[in-house]
Amino acid sequence: MSGLFGDDEQTAQSAQPYRVLARKYRPATLAELIGQDALVRTLTNAFQSGRLPQAWILTGVRGIGKTTTARIIAKALNCTGRDPAGGNIEPCGTCESCRAIAEDRHVDVQEMDAASRTGVDDIREIIEGVRYGPVSAKYKIYILDEVHMLSKNAFNALLKTLEEPPPHTKFIFATTEIRKVPVTVLSRCQRFDLRRIESATLAAHYARIAGLEGARAEDEAIKLIAHAADGSVRDGLSLLDQAIARAEGTITEADVKDMLGLADRGASLALCRTLLRGEMPDALAGFDSMVEVGADPLQILQDLADLIHRLTRAQIITDRAALADWPEGERKLAADLSDVKIPALARAWQILLKGISEVLTAPHPSAAAEMVLIRLAYAADLPTPGDLIKQLRDQETKAAASAAPAPPPGSGAMAQRGGLRTVAIAQPAVQRAPAPVLLQETALATAPSTFRELVALFATHREGGLYAELMGYVHPVRLAPGRLEIRLAKGASVGLVSRVGQCLNEWTAQRWMVTVVDEPGSSTLKEEDQAIEATRHERAAAHPLMQAVKKAFPTSTLISLKKKEIPVLAPQAEAAEDLSEAEEPSED
Repeated sequence: MSGLFGDDEQTAQSAQPYRVLARKYRPATLAELIGQDALVRTLTNAFQSGRLPQAWILTGVRGIGKTTTARIIAKALNCTGRDPAGGNIEPCGTCESCRAIAEDRHVDVQEMDAASRTGVDDIREIIEGVRYGPVSAKYKIYILDEVHMLSKNAFNALLKTLEEPPPHTKFIFATTEIRKVPVTVLSRCQRFDLRRIESATLAAHYARIAGLEGARAEDEAIKLIAHAADGSVRDGLSLLDQAIARAEGTITEADVKDMLGLADRGASLALCRTLLRGEMPDALAGFDSMVEVGADPLQILQDLADLIHRLTRAQIITDRAALADWPEGERKLAADLSDVKIPALARAWQILLKGISEVLTAPHPSAAAEMVLIRLAYAADLPTPGDLIKQLRDQETKAAASAAPAPPPGSGAMAQRGGLRTVAIAQPAVQRAPAPVLLQETALATAPSTFRELVALFATHREGGLYAELMGYVHPVRLAPGRLEIRLAKGASVGLVSRVGQCLNEWTAQRWMVTVVDEPGSSTLKEEDQAIEATRHERAAAHPLMQAVKKAFPTSTLISLKKKEIPVLAPQAEAAEDLSEAEEPSED
C-alpha cells in the first residue's frame, strides 16, 4: 500500500494548503485598501504627525475590511522594519512584528471576538493586562471584533480604562452595528465609517485577481459578480472563487447567472418594457418563460425594481454622458420608455417594493409574483394623481361655465348682485345646444333660497336618512348660491358633508361647496320645530276657552292633531289654528 499511495502522499505533503481568495488577497498595507480614500488619508496624516488616539472604532457592512484595517493599524504601530524618518508609515510586512501580527501570533497584539466573550470577566482580563507594558513591541494593542455584542456591564467596566489607558496601550474596535455601541464608548474613540465599494471599483479589483489566478473571465461576468457583492469585497471574492471552480476554462456570463440564479438580462428588459406599457398577456408569457429556465421569482422582481430605479435616474439626469457606462440594453430601454414619467415610475417602484415583501411570505412565490406583475401592468394604464387632479379641475371649470347665467348682450355690462360686483365681458356669439340651456334654467328654478327649502329637497327625493340628519344634527351658518356652511352636532355621520354635496350637485345641476365651520350658527330645524310647537301649545293653553274647559274638566289634556303640514302663520292665526286643533270636550 505504501508503494501504491506513496507518491500521492508526498505530493499532498509538498503542496501548500489552499487558501480562499478572500484570505489570499487580503490587503497588507493602507495603500492596498480600495474605496476607502478618506480613511487612508486620515490615518496617514495621523501617523506622520504623531496624533494617534488611544482608541479607534471601525464600522461598516460585512466584508468591507474592518478587521483587515485593524491589523494594518496594529502593524503600522509596531513595525520595526520601516524608516519613520523618511515619512513612510506603511508597515514593511517582512519584520518579525509584521509577520507575527499577520499570522495572529504576536504576544502584544491580542484579537478578541466580542461575540463569544461578552461578559465583565473577559473585560477584567483586559483591564488587568493593560497595567503591564508590551513584551517585544512598542504598543500593546487590543482588537475587539463585533464590539457591539458586549454586555452593558462589560461596556461600563471598560469605560475608565478606555478613557485613560497607559501610553503603551491602544484599542481598535470593529462592529457592523454601530448604533448598538453606547455613546459613552463612541465619545472615547476616533470613529471611521468604511464605505461600500462601488461596483466599478469592485469589478476592476476582481478582474485583476482573476488574472493573478490565471483565470479568464468575461467582462459581463465580472460585472455581475461585482453587482451581487453589494459593496462587500469579501462577498464578491467568495463568488469569484466559486465561479473559477465552476467554470471550464473561461468564466462566462451564463455561468455566473446560472450560479447566482439570475434571469437573463434581456428577458428582464423585455418584461419591464411590456409591464410599463400595460401589455399583460405578453408580460405573463415572458415571466413564465423566465421561471421555466430556472429564474427565481423573487430575483425577477428585484431585477425589475433595479430597472425602475435606473429608469427614474435616467429621467432626472440631463447629462447623457453620465449614462455612457450603462449597458446598451438599458440605454435603449430608457430611450423607449422616455414617455413614462416619474410619477408612474414611482408608483411602479412602490408596487414592486410591496410585492417583494409579499413574495417573501407567500406559500407560492411564483403565484404571488404573478399577481404583483398583473397589478403593475394594470396600474400602467391608470392616470397619476396629478392627472386626476387636473381632470377634476377641468370638469369643475366646465360645470361652472355651463351653470353660469348667459351675459347680457352688448360690449360689456356691470351688475350689482348680492353685494358682489359681477362684470360681464362681451363674448363672441356661440351656438349653444338646447339641452344645457334647459338644464341651466331648471337649476336656477329649483335652487333653494333657505336652509329649510334645501332640506326639503332631500324629502322630495326620498333621502330619508340624510333628511333626518339634516333636521337633527346640522346647524346652518351661511347659505348662498352654490355654497353652504354648517356646524355639525354630536352624532352626525362621518360622510354627511360629502353625501349632501353630491346630492345637491345632482339635483340642482349646480356646483355646491358644503363646508364645516367652527361657528355657532342657528338652531337645527328639529329644535326650531320643537320651539314652535311649544309656543303654540302655550298660546292655546292660555286661551280663555281652554282655561274654561280645563276648569270644567281638570283631568283633560291638550293634544295637537296635525293632519297635514301647516306653514307658520301670524300669532293671531296660530292661536286660532291651535284652538281649532284642540280636543273639544263632549257634551257628556
